[in-house]
Amino acid sequence: MSTELAGKVALITGGAAGIGYAIAECFLQHGASVALFDRDPAVADVARTLDAQRAIGLAVDVTCRQAVYQAVEQTVGHFGRLDIAVNCAGVALLAPAESLSEEAWDRTLDINLKGTFLVSQAAGQHFLRQKSGNIINMASQASVVALPQHLAYCASKAAVVGLTQVLALEWGPHNINVNAISPTVVLTELGAKAWAGEAGEAHKKQIPLRRFAEPAHIAATALFLASPGAAMMNGANVVVDGGFTIC
Repeated sequence: MSTELAGKVALITGGAAGIGYAIAECFLQHGASVALFDRDPAVADVARTLDAQRAIGLAVDVTCRQAVYQAVEQTVGHFGRLDIAVNCAGVALLAPAESLSEEAWDRTLDINLKGTFLVSQAAGQHFLRQKSGNIINMASQASVVALPQHLAYCASKAAVVGLTQVLALEWGPHNINVNAISPTVVLTELGAKAWAGEAGEAHKKQIPLRRFAEPAHIAATALFLASPGAAMMNGANVVVDGGFTIC
């Protein structure tokens, strides 16, 4: 087992599935202990399946301040420390701008942006006290380019990058690194279904590498940002998109 993260403790939102699960699996393989935050009540079972000793699963609504702060305290209480916070929880509710509902707008901003803010703030207060920490926020290629029918999603992810930069500026002097990752389409179970068929093939033609990302690609990027090798990375938005946004 590699030991880049040996002795470290990470919380990962959206950890029961998809990119969050892949990051949790990767961090465990590289020596960390992990707390999975997810709205799915099965998150505790998911954590036990990953590693009964070094993983816990907590059912958390990241849009609820009290729930987030309690979960962070539970994590610190269970493991005795917290070193890394990874914000992966998110939704993509798509519609033309003229017909996007207020409910869809509010839900997207609540989960993608408010959730990232609350978890970063709760973890950040702990990091400020211990004078060290690492926050990794999941943005998207939609944070830097416009995508049709992605009004709320693009707005939320661009805001996540702005949030990341301000936290990096304010907390960098306290030895806290804050960075974002902006993936292209990722072939999670949901991503593979959503982008199957003609729509997916058409989108891949716009990517110079002509393929989508695998969850492991994003997990590897998160591993680097969490590792000592990325000690001078702060306020970055690491785009993992096969070249989509350079076209």
